[in-house]
Amino acid sequence: CMGCHGVTGDSMDQLIPKLSGQYGKYIAKQVRNYQASIRTHQIMGAIAAAVTDEDLADISAYFGVQTMMKGDAPSTNQLGKKLFESGDLSRMLVPCNNCHGVTGKGQNPRNSLFPVIGGQHKGYLLGQLRNFKKGTRNNSPGGVMNIMVQQLTDAEMEAIADYASGL
Repeated sequence: CMGCHGVTGDSMDQLIPKLSGQYGKYIAKQVRNYQASIRTHQIMGAIAAAVTDEDLADISAYFGVQTMMKGDAPSTNQLGKKLFESGDLSRMLVPCNNCHGVTGKGQNPRNSLFPVIGGQHKGYLLGQLRNFKKGTRNNSPGGVMNIMVQQLTDAEMEAIADYASGL
C-alpha cells in the first residue's frame, strides 16, 4: 500500500488517493469492492485479490488512525463552496456536506458509509466524480453519487473538487 499511497497514507500523486485518516470501514469496503469487481482498477484489482481478511483489518486500522488528510490551502472557489455547502435545491442537488460533513471529514467513524473527502487530491476527486457520472463507478450507498453528479456540469464538478481538496 505504502508504495503508492505513502507511508502514512498521504500519496504525492494527484490521481492516487490519500488514505490518511480515512475511515477504516470505508477502506475495507473499497478493497472488498475491488475484490468482487464491483469497483474496477487494473492495479488495485490485482493487489486487492491478494489481500486476506486479516491483512485488510490491519490495513484499514493502520490508515484509519493516521492524522486525517488536509488540504494544502483553503480554496477560494465560490461555486465549489456554494455547491458543497448549499447544493442547488432547484435541481434537487443536495449539498455535499450533508453526507461528507461540514469540513469534508465525513460524519463520524460510526457512519463510515460516506468517506472523508476534505483534503483529498483535487485530481482524484475530479476523476471519481467523472467516474460516477459515466457510471464506471457505482458503489456509493444507494447509488447516491451517480444520481447527484448527473445534475453537475464539468465546471461544477471541477469547482467542487477544487473546494473539497482545500478543506
